[in-house]
Formats: sequence, C-alpha cells, structure tokens
Amino acid sequence: MSEQLKTTILNMATLANAVGMIALAVITTAMVIMTILATTGVLPWLELQAGIGGVTYENAGQIAQVGLTLLLLLLSVYLPSAHRVMRLETSHRRFEMNMQDVAQAYAKAHASDRAGLFKMSSEYDAVRERIVHLRNHPDLEGIEPEILELAAQMSQVSQDLATTYSDENVARAQSFLQARQHEIESFNAQIDHAKQITAKLQNWKNAIEVDESVANSQVARLRDSLAEILPELVQPDTTSINGHVVPMPRYAAE
Repeated sequence: MSEQLKTTILNMATLANAVGMIALAVITTAMVIMTILATTGVLPWLELQAGIGGVTYENAGQIAQVGLTLLLLLLSVYLPSAHRVMRLETSHRRFEMNMQDVAQAYAKAHASDRAGLFKMSSEYDAVRERIVHLRNHPDLEGIEPEILELAAQMSQVSQDLATTYSDENVARAQSFLQARQHEIESFNAQIDHAKQITAKLQNWKNAIEVDESVANSQVARLRDSLAEILPELVQPDTTSINGHVVPMPRYAAE
C-alpha cells in the first residue's frame, strides 16, 4: 500500500469520526430539547404501543423517549475526551508525515551533497543553494517550503559528513578494500599450496624413513643369518678402543 493511499484512508477515517461526533452532539441536543418541551407540555410525548404479558403500557413512548435522551447524554459525556484523542492522533499523524517528508528531502539533499553538486561555501549561500535544488527536484513536488528549508539546513549542517563520506571517497575506500581482499585471497591460496607441498614432503620423508628402517631390519636379519651359518666370517671389530689393531686368531683351517 502506497503512502498516498494510506494518507487518504487516514484522512477519511478522521473525517468520519468528526462527522459522527457532530451528529451525536446534534441528536443529543435535539432529544434534550424535545424531552424538556414535552415535559412542559409544549410538545407531545413520543407515542409508542408496548406491552408485556398482555399488559399494555400507555406511557411506553414517554419512557422510551426519556431513556433514549439519557442514553444520548451519557454518550455525549465522552465526546470531549474522544475529541481530544482524535486531535492527538491527527497531530501525531501530521507530525509523522512531516518527519517522513523531512527525512525524504534530507536524503535527497545529502545524496546530492555527497555527489559534490553544491559548491557554495558560506552558510547562507549553501542553504539557499540546497533549497533551490530541493524545490526543483522531481521527487519532492508537493512538499511544503518550510520542510524543504529545514531539510536544506540539516544538509548544510552535515556538510562535513557529506564531504568525508562523499561518493568519491567511498568508491576509493571500496576499491582499496577490494584490493586488500584480493591480496588476502591470493595469500591464502599461496598458504594452502605451501601446506600441500609441506604435507607431500612430510609424507615422502616418512616413506623414506620407513624404507630405511625396513632395509636396516633386513640387513640386521641377514647379518644374524650369516652369523649362524658362517660364524667365522662374522668377526667383531678388529680395532681396539685405544686405536691399536688387535690380531685376529688363527684357525685350524689354515
């Protein structure tokens, strides 16, 4: 639902409430006057035939007229409070609508200020330049001049903010952050590649160590086998601790 349709419905509801309260006040006043005049004999009472259990009440119209008048008087007691509530709702609605217009106009002025459209430096000229820009803006037609002036003043006050966060500065910051993001992604890719190479080298090293261990085990088993088969070929180290050569024993085979 658009804002214009909502505003129209709210205005119609407010008008209907006002018409209902006025009609209630007029009917109540008329009934009070008629009842007073009927009491004094100037006007006749309301004629109404009613009965209960076969008993007909001749003054049923009088009772109905007096009861209706009292009921309308009781309802009229709440008219002042209902009128105050309606005024508060209308005031709040108008304030909300005005704030929405101010926010819309300020957003347009601030966006134009960030784009660098305003060139005046003095406060008076800067506000007047913004007012002219807002009045000529196609999206702000129908907004009151006071609201446009307020939005222009707010835009002039936040001029430093618009300069700091101008479109050019924001675009430069975004480009810098994008470049940093690309660098981080490239660096992370290099780290992942280095991790893969390191894992491959570690696996290779572990495989070589396993192979070496297997080879050493095989050599040890071969040496043990040779020691069992040809013990005379497997001799201890012929070099003593002090570096002198220890003579080998002579065997009978010689």
